[in-house]
Amino acid sequence: MKKEYDFSKGVRGKFFRPDAKMNLPVYLDSDVLSFVEKIASSRRSDISAVVNRLLKSDMQLIEAAK
Repeated sequence: MKKEYDFSKGVRGKFFRPDAKMNLPVYLDSDVLSFVEKIASSRRSDISAVVNRLLKSDMQLIEAAK
């Protein structure tokens, strides 16, 4: 690494996109992952779809309990 870098010709926000969408990774505990994988394989679905279904179901339960 250099001791100093010259940012005098840099442009602030050059790559900023306000409409950019970031998909951050979610890490599941091994027992949760195993559970979801079993459901996904039995339904011939992918893990993301199963997790989304489970979370949406939980969201509905939470909203109903309010």
